[in-house]
Amino acid sequence: MDKSDSNAAFHMADIRDKRITRRRAVAVGEFLPGAQAFATVVERRLPKGDALVMAEIAGLQGAKMASALMPLCHPLALELVRVRCVPVPARHVIRVYCECATQARTGVEMEALAGVNAALLTLYDLTKPVEPALALGAIRLLFKEGGKKGLWIHPDGIDDDERAHYRPRDLARLDGVPCAVLTLSDRASRGDYVDESGPILREGLQHLGADVQVMRVLADGIEPLSTSLRELAASGIRICLCTGGTGLGARDLSPEALRAVADRRVEGLAEMIRSESAQHTPLAWLSRAEVVQLGGMLVFALPGSPRAARQTMTILAPLLAHALAMIDGRPHA
Repeated sequence: MDKSDSNAAFHMADIRDKRITRRRAVAVGEFLPGAQAFATVVERRLPKGDALVMAEIAGLQGAKMASALMPLCHPLALELVRVRCVPVPARHVIRVYCECATQARTGVEMEALAGVNAALLTLYDLTKPVEPALALGAIRLLFKEGGKKGLWIHPDGIDDDERAHYRPRDLARLDGVPCAVLTLSDRASRGDYVDESGPILREGLQHLGADVQVMRVLADGIEPLSTSLRELAASGIRICLCTGGTGLGARDLSPEALRAVADRRVEGLAEMIRSESAQHTPLAWLSRAEVVQLGGMLVFALPGSPRAARQTMTILAPLLAHALAMIDGRPHA
């Protein structure tokens, strides 16, 4: 490699190891034409034509051209672009919204912001023949969805009309749901090293509001795990995440332990974990991840590395509350 390559001042973010997820972002901005020009715009009497319609078309084009305008922005195949121009007579401003969505390894915030800016500049361009004292402002990301962090809403907030129109959706919550995290490792149980995967899973559950009541490190093998699972199910634990023991080694027996106590297997979730994890690494296909139902408790046997714990928690987070609702016979979104 040329030495100059390693010292490049700029580079696109490496997103190859990120998982493809559904992404959505909504941006907003304001056009401030003043009271007289505002009436001319909303009554569609500008000499160049209907600024509101042309701004919406320009916003669509701007969103699609984001990567051409910003050198480090990843090109994305957008699956949805919607632009709205909403007059606000009380303040003589026009609020412009751009909603973008796709399935990708990176978000669509810049596309939404590019759409808003293109629409605002078009409003400016078509209005300046009748009023040169124009202004643009309050441009910001309203909210974004998807990726490992789920829903993010701008600290300045979102009003009731915006919330009703766009219906931002967060991950389904596990508020107060009793959970357990078990780590399966001979070495960790002997104290040869400190378990890192278990705390990562605990943090992921707590992020969803779960009550993680049990954290244990067990030796590998069928009996320690199967005994613990029966005890946890009897005590009312609803979700148990087990990390470790899903490989091909002689002592990797977590799947066997789950099957020994299971009322039923949940093959679809186990296959999804492998399939989704394979977006990060092809080694995921060597995992023997298993998911079973024991009474009212869902049990997951997950790979044991910290990286795998983060990845699988991200994969499972959108599904856990819905799975429990199905077990309980409750409606779920």
